[in-house]
Amino acid sequence: MHQLQTLADIIARHTENDGVFATEIPRLSLVRMSKRTEPMQGVQHPSLCLIAQGTKQVLLADEVFEYGPARHLIASADLPITGQVIEASPQEPYLSIKLDLDLSVLGAMMIEMPPAPEAFTTAKTCGKAICLSRTDPQLLEAAVRLLRLLDTPEDIPFLAPLAEKELLYRLMRGDQAKKLHRMLMPESRLQQVNRAIAWIRQNYAKPFSVDRVAQEARMSTSSLHEHFKEVTAMSPLQYQKQLRLQEARRLILSEALDAASAAHRVGYDSPSQFSREYRRLFGAPPIQDVSRLKTEPASFAPASA
Repeated sequence: MHQLQTLADIIARHTENDGVFATEIPRLSLVRMSKRTEPMQGVQHPSLCLIAQGTKQVLLADEVFEYGPARHLIASADLPITGQVIEASPQEPYLSIKLDLDLSVLGAMMIEMPPAPEAFTTAKTCGKAICLSRTDPQLLEAAVRLLRLLDTPEDIPFLAPLAEKELLYRLMRGDQAKKLHRMLMPESRLQQVNRAIAWIRQNYAKPFSVDRVAQEARMSTSSLHEHFKEVTAMSPLQYQKQLRLQEARRLILSEALDAASAAHRVGYDSPSQFSREYRRLFGAPPIQDVSRLKTEPASFAPASA
């Protein structure tokens, strides 16, 4: 597609080096990687990720989502994931955009928009909070219009909200429209699971019972177990463990905490248990893992986008 090449050219022009780059357009980031990266863990927030060039793989628990040019990923919840760029080179780097979803804008649009065609409202959507879709020409054109504003920054305050709204409109008329609507409906199962996720994220360092999480989500315990796993591919306690380990890694890396102190900070009572679970998730014990991250930072792309 001509528009896909245009999108790649704009991203390349505004990303001279490898990395993730915030832009002057609110909530919009650009990503460039010139080589295959190592797997990297992180939390994927509700967002649209669209690849213009290269290929990426995202793991949610044991499920694999692989996508490349002219495909996009929509995340509708905060999810601990593992991301890896698997196709990139200096000549043809991995190039993508990530737009964090503004739920207030989406909610207002849902109220204002006419009902979606029957084909969209009844479309089969996966239960997971991550889904892949093919990028149709209309969505791609909207993305190009938004990114072109990076070349005329004086226009961004006035035109970026309109261009973003067009992009969101295309998403809400696409084959994941039903999922986006469920994300915004106050008492949908997805919204209830999102309440549980938000509570766990605030209290991940403390012991908790699944009954308490179910109460916060306004669900029965059995319903929480079923739908939490359907959305996140993991149980509430597995989700908590992922958050704990990712935060411990961040503390060791960015605040120079030793492994025992980081483990205690995120809620572990047993250093040996922490070390075992850390190695199981990240592939190496804490000191070795962090040393590797510091030595070869360019090999570790952020998990999202």
